[in-house]
Amino acid sequence: MGLAEALAILAAGIGAGAINAVVGSGSLITFPTLLAFGFAPVVANVSNNVGLVPGNISGAFGYRQELDGQRGRLTWLGLAAAAGSLAGAILLLTLSPSAFTLIVPVLILIACILVLVQPRLSGWVAARREDSGSRGERGGPVLAVGVFLSGAYGGYFGAAQGVLVIGLLGIFLTESLQRVNAAKNVLVTIVNATAAVVFILFAHISWLVVLLIAIGSTIGGVAGARYGRRLPPAALRIIVVLIGVISSVKLIFFS
Repeated sequence: MGLAEALAILAAGIGAGAINAVVGSGSLITFPTLLAFGFAPVVANVSNNVGLVPGNISGAFGYRQELDGQRGRLTWLGLAAAAGSLAGAILLLTLSPSAFTLIVPVLILIACILVLVQPRLSGWVAARREDSGSRGERGGPVLAVGVFLSGAYGGYFGAAQGVLVIGLLGIFLTESLQRVNAAKNVLVTIVNATAAVVFILFAHISWLVVLLIAIGSTIGGVAGARYGRRLPPAALRIIVVLIGVISSVKLIFFS
């Protein structure tokens, strides 16, 4: 790996860490970057996952004030997220690399759609939040199942899982969007960390990529939690979607 490639991966990690803290689709920055530099899709995916964990932690720490009073809820939902992530990570390592190459372009395009509709989703969530009569402090078993499924998605690939989790939490919990986003950061951290343990034990990882993305995503996570709300959301979504579409085309036609 040359210096230019290393700097590009570091920069992608910074961008991904910031985006993950604010929205939750940072893998649509780092994963295509690794593909562009010739990494095999599964190696790129697992290395990216492990590298983003420190950024997830820094993003969650940046929202620590909004986490006040959510410990019991996040303990319950965190168990569901971890179980789902374990299932997704095992599925990734069990299926053949060719299956991953076929499945992931579809997941990326779904993630791009989620990023595009996220403003409408947030508006719908806000409207639903006004009717809180059927929702408890922990959101009930339906939310736990949803978090498990989103965790399985995150353990397998994970781009835009944060958008999924924000939608789920916003529908089932009576909280402000900032507190929902803080809870999302914790659950995504749990998902990525659980999958990372599996990958470290059983998968082939590029540790230089992990180091670069870890440094970058940690910086980006802190910056995203502190300044991310000032970014133009429309421009951010356009960039993320363009990168996602390009990476899907690359996987479909050039893998």
